[in-house]
Amino acid sequence: MSAAAVIGRAAASIEVEKLSRHFDGLKAVDEISFSVGHKEIFGFLGPNGAGKTTTISMLCTLLKPTSGRATLNGFSIATQQDEVRQSIGIVFQDPTLDDQLTARENLQFHAMLYNVPREEREERARRVLDMVGLGPRARDKVETFSGGMKRRLEIARGLMHYPHVLFLDEPTLGLDPQTRSAIWTHVHELRQEYDITVFLTTHYMDEAENCDRIAIIDHGRIAALDTPGNLKHGVGGDIITMRAADVEAARAEIREKFNIEAAVTEVDEGDRTGGKRVRLEVPSGRTVLPQLLKGLATDVQSVSVREPTLDDVFLSLTGRQIREESADKMEFMRTRIRARRMRR
Repeated sequence: MSAAAVIGRAAASIEVEKLSRHFDGLKAVDEISFSVGHKEIFGFLGPNGAGKTTTISMLCTLLKPTSGRATLNGFSIATQQDEVRQSIGIVFQDPTLDDQLTARENLQFHAMLYNVPREEREERARRVLDMVGLGPRARDKVETFSGGMKRRLEIARGLMHYPHVLFLDEPTLGLDPQTRSAIWTHVHELRQEYDITVFLTTHYMDEAENCDRIAIIDHGRIAALDTPGNLKHGVGGDIITMRAADVEAARAEIREKFNIEAAVTEVDEGDRTGGKRVRLEVPSGRTVLPQLLKGLATDVQSVSVREPTLDDVFLSLTGRQIREESADKMEFMRTRIRARRMRR
């Protein structure tokens, strides 16, 4: 029986209703509700600390919810944990491979833990290694692999037992753009070859474009859920960004003369020009921009016009751009999750 046939026996879907998780008074996840369809690539987009990893940990039965309910492949995460775990593959942020074993040995060990029949292990390992481009390195120790190769191997390992749902928690975190692009090529191929549902978390805007639908999560709550195209369409036609001698004066003048509500935002961390910008959403930048430049008395030093991005969607919904959360907060969350795993 093919992998697609095995996985296709039942719909791989997730249903979440008012799911919450609190840590010592901190609402890491706060009554979120959503569903994920079979073969969908579904993304959680948000900054570190927004609740993405906590949500995945609950759906994978590594954390117990404080309240709410969820089912995966028809099984309750609260009362049918074994069935849920047999239905999923997981690739977490932190590497979990054994560097002293070969790629093939890592996969074989995983297959044994998931009770994959002995006579099928070798063929399955060959198939998934070829799929992620690691077939020629099957007998090499993992310690010789690059970071991108290790991530691909972890994805291959997560497929060894033919899961209904593959969870990818920040799958390309820390990797260079070329490797990130290659991994996404493999993920799309895997979705078609193995007929699986993919649930991923990310704070990379370009990565979220690969999803069929995106849930934007911030401070533990879902701010919006739709396709990338619909989310961007909801922002407006074009984004105009201005650098001015006095950004507050420029914003007030735009409101008074053109009846347009602009915002003052910090520049991206990689922008060397520093300072702040005036940002406004307009139906047509080509039409509005000449009028603005002609009518403003404030000194405008530079201006740009572009179509909206998912970063603009997040900014529109939350009032800020995605930023890295503090290391202390992230380490606190990871420590709690690891402690839970060890107690099981």
